[in-house]
Amino acid sequence: MQGTTSVNFLQALEQITEHWSPRVVGRVNDQYVKVAKVQGQLAWHKHDSEDEMFLVVYGRLILQFEDKEVVLNPGDFYVVPKGTLHNPVAEEECGIVLIETVTTRHTGDVDTPLTKSIEEQLSGA
Repeated sequence: MQGTTSVNFLQALEQITEHWSPRVVGRVNDQYVKVAKVQGQLAWHKHDSEDEMFLVVYGRLILQFEDKEVVLNPGDFYVVPKGTLHNPVAEEECGIVLIETVTTRHTGDVDTPLTKSIEEQLSGA
């Protein structure tokens, strides 16, 4: 995975068949680089100890917060600070890149039917 080949985000996203199922495509020090297809909403959650970066490759992502919304279009990114309650929403399919500390749990402080373990994210299951 690391240092052996280049990664094209669009090609990596083409391999994903399930929404809200991130796949690890790289690692930089203690950060995973993940791709995911998203549609609908995930869940209100927070990550107590880790920041989380969302980068939109295609589509439109809305990050809902308790006091505002941030709209991301292709090429835009946003860093959600640790401890911040948020809910990612995509009205239509959206391809994203996530950069997260290797300890970051998929849905943070909540478990949902969509929650994926890091093992699932590493295997692409």
